[in-house]
Amino acid sequence: MANSTWRNIQVIIVGAGPSGLILSLILARASIQVTLLDSEATIDSRPRAAHYAPSAIRVLQQAGVLADVRRDGFMPKDMTWRKIDGTPIVTLTDCSQSRHNPEALTVLPLNLLGKVLLKHAEANSKIELRWNQRVVDIGQDAGRAWVVAKDQAGNLVEILGDYVVGCDGANSQVRKSLFGEKNFPGKTWHAQIVATNVYYPFEKFGYDDINFIIHPTDYYMAARITTDGLWRVSYGEDTSLTLDEVVAHQPAKFARMLPGHPQPTDYELLNVGPYRIHQRCADAMRFGRICLAADAAHLCNPFGGMGLTGGLVDVGGLAECLIGIAEQRADAEEILDVYDRVRREVYHTIIDPISSSNFLRVSATDPETAVEKDEFLAMVKRAGEDKVLRKELDDVSSLVLHYPDGCGIL
Repeated sequence: MANSTWRNIQVIIVGAGPSGLILSLILARASIQVTLLDSEATIDSRPRAAHYAPSAIRVLQQAGVLADVRRDGFMPKDMTWRKIDGTPIVTLTDCSQSRHNPEALTVLPLNLLGKVLLKHAEANSKIELRWNQRVVDIGQDAGRAWVVAKDQAGNLVEILGDYVVGCDGANSQVRKSLFGEKNFPGKTWHAQIVATNVYYPFEKFGYDDINFIIHPTDYYMAARITTDGLWRVSYGEDTSLTLDEVVAHQPAKFARMLPGHPQPTDYELLNVGPYRIHQRCADAMRFGRICLAADAAHLCNPFGGMGLTGGLVDVGGLAECLIGIAEQRADAEEILDVYDRVRREVYHTIIDPISSSNFLRVSATDPETAVEKDEFLAMVKRAGEDKVLRKELDDVSSLVLHYPDGCGIL
């Protein structure tokens, strides 16, 4: 770069999931050299999460991939909360506001997003991808940071850089190396969520693109995630059941919960994945030259997509900070402290309470009185006739953003 104020820095990113890839792309587009490590042989092929709120759309734009995401995905229409028999309780019409919103809510499963991101990363000479590199330790001194990784042959390799960023998920080795194996403050819900991907014609039963079913035991979310008719169904299950018992019980749950009470021959089930849900945030998202982002830094339950959106906004903000350091527009100590403070504050004041309310809304609310007793659902109902209120509702996702002077999106 010709700019005389430019400072060459190298960033090591651990974890080639969506957050790590997006952070790599934003930095590389700003001419920052990136080494991206992952313990696997390639990107994760599981569909997993799929919905990108407007604040996450901005980060996809930063990474230069939004056009491809919009090409491969779609913008959903209505979102409805329902009783277990399918009766609508309240509907948010045109939930993506796609007609007049360039940052409209967009749907693309993470495995398909991963393919888009990987293609862009492989084409960028500023990104060095290293697969089969399991990080076992990290370190730093006054001038550098490093990771120690074990390759596929079992050899230990030390990789040096200026900064290390852990984007290595809920079981982050970077976080564990910083704070210990079990130091991840927060709580685990007394609940087990089962994520399934299934071809089943929900639309024939009047279901919208996104549906939340309110029920004390058979709560679930059903959302269309591809243009060819694949749906994500995530439902609650007895926490005492083992994996084998969850799989064995799935047909009975579908027959009881889903519209039309289908039998296994009525749908094509691609996968069943149970997992426990958490609300947790690390004590710090920055320790010297080492930072944490996305699931490595914080976790929340999946109802409402706050975890995915919050994680992408993390890396968008961190990228702006690192670019500011490289351009010598920001003091490294000060701006990384801002990143740490702001993103943890956003988690505790926005992501945690909103995602917790989303889960309790479907699992611990009486569907018969939901609109009367749930302030959010009452707001959704009123917004149908109040344009000002509707705009306030649509702006909720922007709460996970932060714009400190001179740094960009945090």
